[in-house]
Amino acid sequence: MKDEKHSIEVTVKTTYVPAQSAPESNRYVFAYTITITNAGEIPARLLTRHWVITDANQKTQEVRGEGVVGEQPYLVPGMSFEYTSGTILETPVGIMRGSYQMEADDGTKFDAEIPPFTLSVPRTLH
Repeated sequence: MKDEKHSIEVTVKTTYVPAQSAPESNRYVFAYTITITNAGEIPARLLTRHWVITDANQKTQEVRGEGVVGEQPYLVPGMSFEYTSGTILETPVGIMRGSYQMEADDGTKFDAEIPPFTLSVPRTLH
């Protein structure tokens, strides 16, 4: 059953950053813009993040930390928070997924899933 009171929607846009990448050194830089929307009925604060980043060699990095881009956004119902961050891979293709740990005004702590998304140098995937 879906929890209507505690619902966070996450959308992602990704960009390859050639100016910061060095393919000859296996350095591929990607930026991603994330929009977090409170689709629930109760205000909630983003406390922490957890990322799992996997490159095409199946090398996995896990990243945990407080907030996002130095902030712990507080979202009332219907409000969105957008930020841009980045990651570096050793391969031209990879996948990121994760979750945000949220705390609602009613004291409920819950995870907002970040659906898996692909990082890819243009014209790499067919």
